[in-house]
This record gives sequence, C-alpha cells and structure tokens, in this order.
Amino acid sequence: MSTPSLLSRVPSPSRAVQRVITGAAVVTQAGIAVTGAVVRVTGSGLGCTTWPECQPGSLVPVADPVGGQAHQWIEFGNRLLGGGLGVVSALCVLMAIFARPRRRRVIVLSLMMPLGVVAQAVIGGMTVLTGLQWWVVALHFLASMPLIWLAVLLFRAVGEGDEKPRPLLPRPLLGLQLAQAVMVGVILIAGTLVTSAGPHSGDIHTPRLEVPIATLAQIHADLVFLLVGSLFALGFGMKIKDAIPVLWRRYWVLVAVTLAQGVVGLVQYWTGVPDILVLVHVLGATLILIAGASLWTASRDRGPAPEISRPAPTEISEPELATR
Repeated sequence: MSTPSLLSRVPSPSRAVQRVITGAAVVTQAGIAVTGAVVRVTGSGLGCTTWPECQPGSLVPVADPVGGQAHQWIEFGNRLLGGGLGVVSALCVLMAIFARPRRRRVIVLSLMMPLGVVAQAVIGGMTVLTGLQWWVVALHFLASMPLIWLAVLLFRAVGEGDEKPRPLLPRPLLGLQLAQAVMVGVILIAGTLVTSAGPHSGDIHTPRLEVPIATLAQIHADLVFLLVGSLFALGFGMKIKDAIPVLWRRYWVLVAVTLAQGVVGLVQYWTGVPDILVLVHVLGATLILIAGASLWTASRDRGPAPEISRPAPTEISEPELATR
C-alpha cells in the first residue's frame, strides 16, 4: 500500500482537538517566557554550566556538595519545558498535515512553531556558552514574543475560513492596530534593556548593561504611555464606527491587561524591582501579546471554517477480495 494511501486513512483531527493543540501552543509559548524569567530572578542562568548537557557528561543535574542542585534544577526545568514546547509544536504540524481539508495557511503557521523552538534552542545554547551576556539573554526573551503572536494566529486560523480577509474596521483603524503592534515590539525591546541594566542578571557574575537604569525606565514608560493613548484613540474610532460586540470584548481585555502591566511596572520601579513582580511583569507582557493578537484576528473576517471531510472508503477490487 502506498504512503499517500496510508496517510489518507488517518482520521482527520476534529475541530475541538485542533483547538486544544493550538491552545496548548499559545500556553507553552507564553510559559517558556515566564519560566525563563524564573531562571533569571533566581540567579539560575548558569545552573547548568553547558549545553545541550546540563553538566559535562550528564544531561541532568548532578550532585554538588558546594552549590547544591537548586539552580541546576531550575534551569533544567526550563529546558524540560522547552522540550514540552517542542512536542506541542510537532503536534501542531501533524495536526495541520492530517487535517482534511489540508489548509496552506494552517500548515505555514504550524511550521513556525517547531522552527521557533529550534531557533530558541540555539539562542538558549548561546546564552550559556557566552556566560549570559545581556544582549544574548535579551534576544532569547524577544524571540519568544513573535512566536506567541503566531500561536494566537494559528489558534484562530483553525476556527475560521480561508477567504480573503474582510476588514471589520475602517482602514485607518487597522493601520492604527499595525502601529500598536510595532509599538509593542519597541516597548518589549526597551523593557529588555531596562532588565539588562537592572539587578536580575541570571548569575551574580554576569556583567550588566552600563546605562543608567532610570533613563531606560523613563524611555520604557514613555512608550507605554504612547501605547495607552493610542488604545484610547482606537476605542473612540470603534465607537464612532459602531464596532461589533466581539471586537469590544477583545478591546477591553487588551486595555485592561495593558493598564495592569503599567501599574506593575510602576510598583516595580518604586519598590526596587522585587523578584515576584519581575515574573508578573513578564507574564503581563505575554498577556498583552495574546490580547493584541486576538483583537487583530477579530478585526478581520475570513468566513466560516471549512467542514472537516472524512476519508472516502477504499474500494477493493475483486482480485484483492479473492486473495483474501
């Protein structure tokens, strides 16, 4: 029996299964960023001293009578979650391949997941091998951000059609959304620079970015104020154009998480950047991306998702029946 024939016999994953898999991609992409922050604030960045092994000659943490194993297990736990993300990413690709009808956009988006995992693994290795240089650590965090956005687009894609996107908002408001997405990217870059100059290096011996943290924090805050202002401008535009309810729900979620993130940032600055608020702030960054991508996808209609087709029964010729 030929390979295409065998593949055609594999049941197509249901819409619910597709949503579970792609939803897991969103959660794990965001989770890897948060656990990376745990590694950083606990000073466990070099808990595993080499890569891809944890310690020379061992993939897992080893006994250390001097330093203990806590830092090793924290860093190793982050690597394990990266492996789990790899599994989820592989499931996304398999889901897209076996889904019927097979959809090009879903396949392309699903392929971004494992490619992103590979890129992150390489950058993660660089962070260890370069001794946690601040610019590599910043790149490691920033690489997760577009993957979170793409995971949300993939989650949305399995539940919508493949028609040419029909805008649900006027072109100027869609342009404002694009500007906000760029703005969020710049804010994330500024945030990593603040962290690079701050106290959480991932290891006490790692050199920091030699720029006054107050200056970087002010630039970061100014960009956030600009984003908040643009969000209110978007809200006024949506009110004038009488946006549909689903757009309003996603808009207010985005506004809420953005304002909450701003409050967390201010409290961080006033209280000397406590560890727990660093984790909350990183979580907030992932939630802003998820909320922003959700509003982005809701602003365009691609029609209903295609019906899942079932494989046609394979006809068996009379000679085959005779041999059986």
